Amino acid sequence: MPRHYPATLFVALALAGPALAQDAPKEPAKPAAVSDRVKDVAALSPMDAATLKPGTVLFRDSRESASTNPENGLIAFDAWKKARPAEAAALSPWPGYTEPDYPQSRDGVTKQRHETLKVYVAEGRFVVAKPPSAIDLSAYANLDFLAKMDPVIRHKRLEPSDATPTKDPAAAFAKRPDRPWCGAGGSCIESRYDLEGKLPLGVKLANKLELGSSKKVAEFVSFQSELRVLPPAEAASFSALTRIETPVAGGLEQTIFWVNQILRFGKFLAVMQPAPNDPNRTVVTTYMALAIKADVLDRKQEYARVPVLKNLLPVQVLMGNSSFNTGSSISAGVPTYARNRIVAFADALAKN
Repeated sequence: MPRHYPATLFVALALAGPALAQDAPKEPAKPAAVSDRVKDVAALSPMDAATLKPGTVLFRDSRESASTNPENGLIAFDAWKKARPAEAAALSPWPGYTEPDYPQSRDGVTKQRHETLKVYVAEGRFVVAKPPSAIDLSAYANLDFLAKMDPVIRHKRLEPSDATPTKDPAAAFAKRPDRPWCGAGGSCIESRYDLEGKLPLGVKLANKLELGSSKKVAEFVSFQSELRVLPPAEAASFSALTRIETPVAGGLEQTIFWVNQILRFGKFLAVMQPAPNDPNRTVVTTYMALAIKADVLDRKQEYARVPVLKNLLPVQVLMGNSSFNTGSSISAGVPTYARNRIVAFADALAKN
């Protein structure tokens, strides 16, 4: 299995800075607003289901705009499970998921490694002006729809037997313990995102610095996921998560179970319920969770020794607080990526 070194990616970004961004602002660039229809809220309330108007998208994550904490908006995986157990259970790759433990070989010595994770979670809520019975979720559980959600990410069908956790013994820790990936009516998908803006040149510089070494950084993020319409019995349990009293009419889920670098897992979940005050309207509550490998974020001391790196920590790039962030997809940072994904889904349901 190829070795990837995600931290080196961000070192390269900083080294590329003097050549590529002499006029870059010293303060982190703020991501552009997706739409004036999107309203940031401190929390989603069950009352939203009755008062929200079609066309408006409520969005919430845990970031505090005034915070000076570089990891603002992230929570340690174990702390997430304790503080928000229902959310963690729903958005983890499978029920009972724990941080990975796996053997790792270095310089001929194999040791057991425990990998710690930090999680970013976003929620969205919007209303569609039609009843749940008029929404065919199977129309959104396919490659064509994924391509429309984020056109810069390319997708292709993946045979379940070729899923990396199934095929590669070194990735066995990412296998579901209860069933095979894509073995419950879901589709397996392999996706590729080529880094945008200054990031590819940063990767090239990093690989040149590692000349003669086996350490190579990928100029892309590739990931494998399971996309499925949730069975009614499984979807029904999410009313406790949304805290809306009407019965769940359906759910859609994409679980990213394998990523080549930076992330360990991700999940997009959408839960449909009739509006409490109007059965001819559908309230859709969406969630997006992305788990980042903590060792990507822990490279602070070595960055501090290089002046140009002090304002370009990996966490700044990942959280969208760097002048290197660009576009509207993954290179923009995980908060912008999550927001855009939720808004694109809302627009698709309204249009269809």
